Amino acid sequence: MTRTIFVAVCAAAAGIAQAAGVVWPVLAGIAAVGLIIGCWPILVEAWEDVRHRRMSMELSMLIAIAAAAAIGQWVTALVVAAFVLAAEILEDLSMDRGRDALGDLMAFLPRTVQVRDGDRLRTLPLDEVLPGHIVVITPGGSVPVDGTVIAGNSTVDQSRITGESMPVDVTVGASVYAGSVNQTGAVEIRAERVGAGSSYGQIIEAVRAAQAQQAPVQRLADRLAAWLVYVALAAAAITYLITRDLQATISVVVVAGACGIAAGTPLAVLAAIGRTARAGAFVKGGTHLEALSTVDTVVFDKTGTLTTGTPTVIDVQPAPGLEADRLLALAAAAEWYSEHPLGQAIVEHARVRGVHSREPESFDYQPGRGVTATVEGRTVRAGNIRHVPEAAHTGGGMQQGQEREATAVHVAVDGDYAGVIFLADTVRPSAAQCVADLHRLGLRVLMLTGDSTATAGRIAAQLHIDHVRAELLPTDKLDAIEAERAAGHRTVMVGDGVNDAPALAKADVGIAMGSGTDIARETADVILIGTDLANLTRTIGIARRTRRIIMANFIGTIAVDVVGMVLAALGILGPVTAAIVHVGSESVFILNSARLIPRRTAHHVPQPSKTVTVTVASPGGLSRGE
Repeated sequence: MTRTIFVAVCAAAAGIAQAAGVVWPVLAGIAAVGLIIGCWPILVEAWEDVRHRRMSMELSMLIAIAAAAAIGQWVTALVVAAFVLAAEILEDLSMDRGRDALGDLMAFLPRTVQVRDGDRLRTLPLDEVLPGHIVVITPGGSVPVDGTVIAGNSTVDQSRITGESMPVDVTVGASVYAGSVNQTGAVEIRAERVGAGSSYGQIIEAVRAAQAQQAPVQRLADRLAAWLVYVALAAAAITYLITRDLQATISVVVVAGACGIAAGTPLAVLAAIGRTARAGAFVKGGTHLEALSTVDTVVFDKTGTLTTGTPTVIDVQPAPGLEADRLLALAAAAEWYSEHPLGQAIVEHARVRGVHSREPESFDYQPGRGVTATVEGRTVRAGNIRHVPEAAHTGGGMQQGQEREATAVHVAVDGDYAGVIFLADTVRPSAAQCVADLHRLGLRVLMLTGDSTATAGRIAAQLHIDHVRAELLPTDKLDAIEAERAAGHRTVMVGDGVNDAPALAKADVGIAMGSGTDIARETADVILIGTDLANLTRTIGIARRTRRIIMANFIGTIAVDVVGMVLAALGILGPVTAAIVHVGSESVFILNSARLIPRRTAHHVPQPSKTVTVTVASPGGLSRGE
């Protein structure tokens, strides 16, 4: 800023001296001092470009400044130098805003935590918190790590991390993310991912990678910028040969340039990555953002992606003479101590429905079969048909179509068949709207799954997905992606599991669910935080908007340069006017890219405390949740 002001003052002083008739040596001295100080950073960047044999905006403008000075156009040379420095300030300010928008996601993290070591509390820096520590978060406090709630109930504002606009209710077993804000009750969470492995740490790494990596559209911008400069120099040479007018020749060089492309493209990419982070997605680099803007096919894994990945009770069918709630109460009591996902799902369903069940007097689990328990003095068996053979000879054999699409847990009481409980993987609440939105965007939607054809068909019918392939091995999913690409489709693969990793790596863009496995997240190019699939459609929309803005900058720069060079060659634009046109158009294109920078929004949540409490488990035992 100081250098720019100094050069502008020198240009004004030189203009006054020239108007007063003072030409030499005062005018030359003022110009020399101003150009040496003003052109030094331009000269340094231009020299680096010469060393690497590339054309750049700095090099083209240095040529114009030198040419103006060589023919005694001192004021013009100073004005052009001042405009170039001012444009760089605008670019830096816009880029800083883009970086600040990303850094704003991390502003709510505490710097220190309180660690309970036995009966003693001690303060530790946040970076010393380790996985396994129990973090106690009071109302208004920020979540410093990714983890799972082990005690307490609350609502959490996750908007800065997941893009979820509404507060999220959390209770025991719920996942929470670093950067979220606890709103109501106190909760305890077991830290699972800290530091670089947490949500905010992944944002930092994603931003660093994005800043270090140029997208294909950025490389195109560099090539286009170089060609525009070459064209300008050629046009200047032709102008001089025809007109022998040095001022018109210099004006041609000054007015042309690709600054709007060279400066606007990286700003657009960086701002878009910040906006996708606000929308609930980490884009690992500009390359992937560019690829995402041109895809025409979205391929989904089923389990854990379109569905929750956990079994849920979908139907309770009691035997004649028994009520559904009574069957559910007996089954939940029998599964009271079960660690099997099906048993836990039955217990949870009874709790949600308000069905009271009692702790069993005895419990026995037989792997691969089911459980046997004594409930209220009666023997209750719950499991598959091998464990409850009575189901083969009674009403348990009905609803075979449903049983093929769901998992059946049969129940017998004192040797009599009591009924069946059907469980299935359920569709995510956001899945149907996501698929509908993708169709509206003109994208093909496919589903690949290793699950049965019947189950895959049921889920596809619910979501209105026309293209489905079921009973696939991981290699089959990889083959399916290769077939899509061989057919000319640009594909996105969305998955969450280890078996999805090969397909995620092979697709044009791999997108992993934030709740998925580590290998899926590491293999993917984009990570969706949380489980809201609306984040996917928002991210694709941002990628498409980014490409439109960059292409508008391309077309606008070409149009301005062509018209400007023609007017300059005809003598209509002088050097100073040409510089104004050049810098003005560059500023417009930079501001056009800056529209992608996410606005700061006011979140009506309590301000987070700067300290949270962490309980360290002692070797002798641990309280709830361990």
